[in-house]
Amino acid sequence: MNRSARRVGAVLFAVWSTLAGRVASQPAPRAPAAAPASLQIPVQRERLDNGLRVVLSPDHSVPTVAIALYYDVGARVEPQGQTGFAHLFEHLMFEGTDGLPKGEFDRLLSRVGADSNATTSEDRTNYFEQLPAHALELGVWLEADRMRALAITGEAFENQRLTVMEERRQSYENRPYMRSFLRRDEILYDGYFPYSHSTIGDVRDLEMPGVSPADQIARVRAFHTRFYAPDNAVLAIAGDFDPAEALAMVRRHFGDIQARRGDVWQDPGYTPPVGERVESMVDPHAEVPGFHVAWHVPPRRTPDHYPLEVLATVLGGGQSSRFYRTLVHDRELLSEISVDTEDRRGPDLFGVWAICSQGHAPAEVRRALDAIVAAVNARGITARELEKAKNNIRAAFVFGLQRPLERAEFLGMSELYDGDAGVVNGELARYQAVTLADVRRVAAQYLVPTNRIVLDVMPPTATRTAAPSE
Repeated sequence: MNRSARRVGAVLFAVWSTLAGRVASQPAPRAPAAAPASLQIPVQRERLDNGLRVVLSPDHSVPTVAIALYYDVGARVEPQGQTGFAHLFEHLMFEGTDGLPKGEFDRLLSRVGADSNATTSEDRTNYFEQLPAHALELGVWLEADRMRALAITGEAFENQRLTVMEERRQSYENRPYMRSFLRRDEILYDGYFPYSHSTIGDVRDLEMPGVSPADQIARVRAFHTRFYAPDNAVLAIAGDFDPAEALAMVRRHFGDIQARRGDVWQDPGYTPPVGERVESMVDPHAEVPGFHVAWHVPPRRTPDHYPLEVLATVLGGGQSSRFYRTLVHDRELLSEISVDTEDRRGPDLFGVWAICSQGHAPAEVRRALDAIVAAVNARGITARELEKAKNNIRAAFVFGLQRPLERAEFLGMSELYDGDAGVVNGELARYQAVTLADVRRVAAQYLVPTNRIVLDVMPPTATRTAAPSE
C-alpha cells in the first residue's frame, strides 16, 4: 500500500467511527420552518491559510446538510483551443483519486443515504452533496480528497472525453433547436471569446488532433493545476450542523492542501456592438419554426439588472404574463415561449426563445412580440404587474433558501462572484426597491432593436418550400 492509500484508509476509519457514534443519537426529523418574514440568514465567512474560502450557514429545522464547492473555472476562462476543458473536469472529478478507486466516491455516499452531482457554466464549476446531518464529515473529506489527489490518468481522460463528446451529440446535435442556443451566443457575443463559445466545448478541441497522448495529458494536468486549488475555490455548507465543528472538519481535511497561486484570469473586455443583427439557420430536427431574440444587458447584481429581472417576469413569467397571454393563449401564434436573463458575471443577455404554432412564421410572430415590447417602452407596466412580479421573485427566493442545497449554492456562488456571501440578506431589498419608473427606463434603454440579435430557426421542410421562390 502506498503512502496516499494508507492516509485514505486512516481517514476513512476515523470518519466512519465518528459516523457510527452519531447515527444512534440522531434526533427525530423536525418539520420545515415557515418562510421568514424577512431575511436573516446566518452567514459565517472564513478563509484558510491556503486561500480556501469557507461559508457556513446553520439551519436546524431539518436534519440534513448540504455541501457546495465552487471552483472559479468555467467556460469563460478557457483559452482558445481548450474549449470544454472546464466541463471535462466536471466529469474527471468522479473518476477516482490516488487512493480512492473509481466508483467509491458514489458508493460511500450511497451507503449513508446521500447523493452528489456537479454542474458547469460559463462562470464556474460546482460540486455538491446532500447528506444526512451526521454524515457531514464524509462529504467534506471526499471533496478534499479529490481536490488534493485527483487521478488524471490516460484511461480516465479518454473515457470522459468520449463521454463528453457523446453528451454533446445527444444534448445538442440530436435534439431539436438546441444547436440554436449555441449559435445565439456566438452571434450575441461576437468578438468576446469568454462567452461566445459553448460550455460543453468544441469537439475538435476535445479531440486535440496532432497532439500526442502524452502532451494531451500534460495539457489536462496543467489545466487542473491552475484552477483546481484551494485558493481558487469556495466551500459552502448549509443545514443542520455546528459551525465550530464544521470549520474544524474543513481545516482538518483541506488545511494541508497547498495553494497554487495561479495567474489571475484577465477579462479581455467587451463593448456590445450597436445595430440589430438578424440571422437564420436550419435545424434538421425541428418540425416548426422557432426564434431567439436576445438583447445586451449589464451583468448580474448591477443596478439595472434588478428591474430587468422584474421585467422578464412580467413579460414571460407564467401563463398570466404579457407574452404568454397574448401570443400563446389569445392569438395562438406560439406554442411555447420563455423569457429570462442568464445572470452572468460578465455581460449578460435578456433572452426570448419561442416556438411558433403550426402555420405561423417567425417574422409574423415577432411583429406581435415587438408591439408588446414597444407598449412597455412607451407606457411601462402596471402597479399590479410590478407587485405580482416582486411577490413571485420573493417567494422563489425565500423558499429556495429554506432548502440546504439551494442555500449552500447561493452562498457559495455569491462568495465566489461578489466576494461576500452576506449579500444574501440584502438581496430581496434590491428587488423590493424597483419602481415602475425603473422598469420603464430599462425597457426603453435596453429592449430596442439596435441592441439585439435575432436568430430564426427553420425546419428543413420550410427551407425546401421556400427554395423555388428565392
